[in-house]
Formats: sequence, C-alpha cells, structure tokens
Amino acid sequence: MTRQRPPRSSTSRRTPAQRGGQQLGKPVGKPLGKLRIIGGEFRRRQLPVLDSPGLRPTPDRVRETLFNWLGQQLYGQQVLDLFAGTGALGIEAVSRGASWVDFVERDPRVAAQLSTNLASLNITASAVHVNDVQTYLTRPAKPYTLVFLDPPFHQQLAAPCCSTLETSGWLDNEAMIYLETETSLAPKVPANWLLHRETQAGESTARLYQRQAP
Repeated sequence: MTRQRPPRSSTSRRTPAQRGGQQLGKPVGKPLGKLRIIGGEFRRRQLPVLDSPGLRPTPDRVRETLFNWLGQQLYGQQVLDLFAGTGALGIEAVSRGASWVDFVERDPRVAAQLSTNLASLNITASAVHVNDVQTYLTRPAKPYTLVFLDPPFHQQLAAPCCSTLETSGWLDNEAMIYLETETSLAPKVPANWLLHRETQAGESTARLYQRQAP
C-alpha cells in the first residue's frame, strides 16, 4: 500500500489500484463490492460500499486484529468514529456491544450510504454527522470511551486531531484511541497516551493507545 491518499475527501483510504484495482468504466457513486462484518451480532452481514475515489473498507485482517486487542471492552462503550468512510470500525463496534457510535464523514454521498447501511441493520444507537473532522471537533465536546482515528495520509492531520481530542474534552479518563497512519510518520500524541498495541500492515501502521487522566 503506497497510501497516497486523495486530498478531496476525508474518507480517503487506499487508491483503487492499491486495493486490487478499479473496474474501469464503473460510474463513481455506484455500489462496488461489499463490507463484511466479521464479529458480533451482525457477523457475516454484508453491506454495499460506494465506488468513490480511494474509499474501501478497512481490511478484515486489520479489523480482526484491532478488535482482538479490544477484547470484551466494547460493551456499553461510547464510540467516536472520525474520518468514518464506510463506517467499518464503528459498525463493528456496535455489532460487538457498543452502546452508541457517532460517525463523522465529510462526503455527503458516502455519509448517505453509511446511513442507509445503518438503517438496514436497524442500528438506532448512532448518528452520522456530515462534517469535516477538524470542524466537528470545534463543537461542544462530550467524553468518549473509544475513538477511531484514521485520517487521510500525508496531510498532517493526525497530530492536530490527537491534540484536540485530548485538550477539548472529547476523551473519557481511560479512553482507548485507535490511530492508523502511514508507517513513515512517527505520530505526535499527547504524553498521557500510553501505547498499548501496535502492528504494521504494508505501509500503514495501526496503534492502540490507552489514555491516562493527567
């Protein structure tokens, strides 16, 4: 994965070529492939994914690793899924017992498909916010126990988002924060975020942090 993410959308993940190629001639915005839920109540359910530039679900193997790290800590969690894209991480959290998920996605078409997928699963304990993440984080905060943060690569978004989460009241005293970045980046995170787990897949690195109250 070269992970040169398009600047147009906060949903950017990998380019189509980096994730197995694009079906040429398929109109943007049409369903392409499926997102498969890998655990919990909705295990094996498949949801449509839009053919939007760079948009693909977080791979099954990466999600499985992350939720193995989290174990049984999902029950009752208040979750914030930033740069949500397909919502794969947040939906997986709900499937495994999270009590509420807020999804933040800038692209209205992608957000609409996410809302449709949530409705198809009858997930009501959630909200989809069509907003830029950095703008969203300027609103009055509420504390979350789990945050997913997978910003577009090579746009220097990780550090300011981490700082805002810590300083503006978005995190519970012992919140867990999942951060995915390009491997070439050594992310700057608040000093009271302790690295709990770390793994590398291709040219991306996933880290799970445990916050300690200052």
